[in-house]
Amino acid sequence: MSHHDAPGDDATPLSPTEVSRIRNDFPILDRRIGDRPLVYLDSSATGQRPISVLDAVQEFDEMRNAAVHRGAHTLAGESTELFEAARHRVAAFVGADDDEIAWTKNATEALNVVAYGFINATAGRGGEAARRFALRPGDEIVITEMEHHANLVPWQEVAAHTGATLRWIPLTDEGELDLAAARDLIGERTRVLAFTHVSNVLGTINPVAELVRLGRAAGAVVVLDACQSAPHLPLDLHALDVDFAAFSGHKMLGPTGIGALYGRREMFDALPPFITGGSMIQTVTMERTDFMPAPTRFEAGTQPVAQAVGLGAAVDYLQHIGMARIAAWEHRLGQRLARGVTEIPGVRLLGPRPGVARAGMAAVDVAGVHAHDVGQFLDDRGIAVRVGHHCAQPLHRRFGVTASTRASVYLYSTEAEVDAFLNALADVRGFFGVAR
Repeated sequence: MSHHDAPGDDATPLSPTEVSRIRNDFPILDRRIGDRPLVYLDSSATGQRPISVLDAVQEFDEMRNAAVHRGAHTLAGESTELFEAARHRVAAFVGADDDEIAWTKNATEALNVVAYGFINATAGRGGEAARRFALRPGDEIVITEMEHHANLVPWQEVAAHTGATLRWIPLTDEGELDLAAARDLIGERTRVLAFTHVSNVLGTINPVAELVRLGRAAGAVVVLDACQSAPHLPLDLHALDVDFAAFSGHKMLGPTGIGALYGRREMFDALPPFITGGSMIQTVTMERTDFMPAPTRFEAGTQPVAQAVGLGAAVDYLQHIGMARIAAWEHRLGQRLARGVTEIPGVRLLGPRPGVARAGMAAVDVAGVHAHDVGQFLDDRGIAVRVGHHCAQPLHRRFGVTASTRASVYLYSTEAEVDAFLNALADVRGFFGVAR
């Protein structure tokens, strides 16, 4: 899908009746904030959880709780079976094989596993197979100006440790990647190309196929931040042809404390591990250690088993609804958000204009009112949004603001909720006395 193709063209969006039925599966949506119903528009930060996910975690904790891969007793067998069944379901959900998915505690850890794999390989760890990850001065790491700090700061660390140079693809005024600049930047010195699939601020859907083509032509390792795509778009990591990808459970109806790192098999087995200890080893002597193949080599220590089980239940729920239909519904809501924002005087929409494909979110700058004040005003009306720099300070600097207010939708969001946000947003400047 190019960044100008509307997602879900070949899928019927969820109907308002279906969304109403879906909402019954999410107990928290019945909450009231003071005397107002909760309008939850912060799903890009954390999605809410359906009863099936809550039940799966509770059933595991009550009846199956045991350490995985370590015991011969019945509970250990059951917990291991559920743990690996969850891996299978999550792998299938993102178009990967079971042994290409390693559990992490979140996507930030997953991206750090890759980044520190490069650092360890540069230090000589991992033997001959890891030499493809070794960097030296003159090598370049290319990211984008729209990255979440989780896909920026680790690469700054890699550059500091290895002497490689960090470069970035700039943004256009419309909030899209400058592809002409990308073609100039990505070349024979590029060893790593790391970028987000969907901007967590702008809602921009990046042209993955074009970026991967540029990365492949340069012989670079391609790393995808899929945090905002795995929950919202049909995702096939094999088809996208990336080497590594990271995503997070709590953004896709799952528990906190669970994320995943995808690695293309031959790359995964060659990457030196970052976190070491028990359960990821083959042989240990007092002098040296041999590590297990991937994904086990990346799963040192006690694993978040209940959380993995919960994430398995979450992807079951999403697949039952249908990712293409979810994407189509969110596309409709996202356009309604974007259009509505542009019609409010004194409110600036960051990112692609209405009519251009964008994720179901809108980050705005309200003239004369700080984002935190906007968020407080909305919260007083029961509307939950995100405020601040959304872990993307360079992006905000690019657009001349220090912070923004972001509303984001999910499969359980309604047109009425979008309209409630827009109506409240239209009242902000008058309330604070800055309207002309």
